[in-house]
Amino acid sequence: MILTRRRFAQVGASVATIAAVPYVQAQEKLVFGLNWKADPSHGGYFQSVVDGTYRRAGLDVEIQQGGPQMNTRPLLAAGKIDFLMTGNMLHLFDNAKQRVPTVAVGAIFQKDPQCMIAHPGQGMDTWESLKRSKTVYVSKDGQFSFWQWMKTQGFRDEQLKPFNYSMSQFLADKGAVQQGYAFGEPVKVEAAGGFRPVVHLLSDQGWSTYSSLIETRRELVDKKAEVVQKFVDASIAGWYNYLYGDGTRTNESIKKMNPDITDDYITKSMQLVRQFGIIDSGDALTRGIGAMSDERMRDFFNKTIASGLVKAGEFDLATTYTTRFVNKGVGLDVKKRLGR
Repeated sequence: MILTRRRFAQVGASVATIAAVPYVQAQEKLVFGLNWKADPSHGGYFQSVVDGTYRRAGLDVEIQQGGPQMNTRPLLAAGKIDFLMTGNMLHLFDNAKQRVPTVAVGAIFQKDPQCMIAHPGQGMDTWESLKRSKTVYVSKDGQFSFWQWMKTQGFRDEQLKPFNYSMSQFLADKGAVQQGYAFGEPVKVEAAGGFRPVVHLLSDQGWSTYSSLIETRRELVDKKAEVVQKFVDASIAGWYNYLYGDGTRTNESIKKMNPDITDDYITKSMQLVRQFGIIDSGDALTRGIGAMSDERMRDFFNKTIASGLVKAGEFDLATTYTTRFVNKGVGLDVKKRLGR
């Protein structure tokens, strides 16, 4: 994708300019860790590697995938990786409780893709109707996070059944409800069961955390703010170009790292990302992808306190994130030029 050729006078310049500046400076080597195996929900980062956006920003970025045998979270605090794609703000809150000095510097997903799925034609078309189901499959991690909030919404522990990341139980029971990711499980259910499940995003019901956050160490923010800004801006560039441009080469790179990913899954998964407004919605529409607000952070923080996930006064919310690297409208010109 050819980007506009105007020079920038500050670190927060537009994403179009970042991608157009010829490489003249030394490359800053960085390792970016994913929280799971490579898939299209990481596409913007791969795009910036493939199309040279990171390189033109003076960054030499290596993407390291996570997975069941690769927990990347401890590597950030240990200095083994420089940036981490973290799940949602609860991970940052846990670090704050343990006095681990990490901070969120951008929120790529405006909506947490965590969802509940149900069978069609079973009267499970509304959030309220899910509360009547006798069986709700939730993982252990989910039971100690979003399920606690769901109970404040009227769900009951009597409904809870352990989810072992197999869809077989859900597929066999038309009255069951199961947790999932909005762009993951619906695609898998359609492939395995031959039907499209009813999808209820928790974010549409008030679960207001950001997700797919860019997390780094406080030390990097304090001592290398320019590097952080370049990484955030270049990552945003990748997301606009992946969402609205040509992601063909990027998809090949994703499949190379994770051979389990198929073209069909990528196509359907990204259709759902766009359909649900996971990335480009809310504040991102006017402030650019990655946007964060103090009001939204405070809202989610208060909900975690009300749900018993966090104790009031346990840590200072302001230490878990900063908005200094986002909300600059980076990439909006690219989106406009691409006709989106």
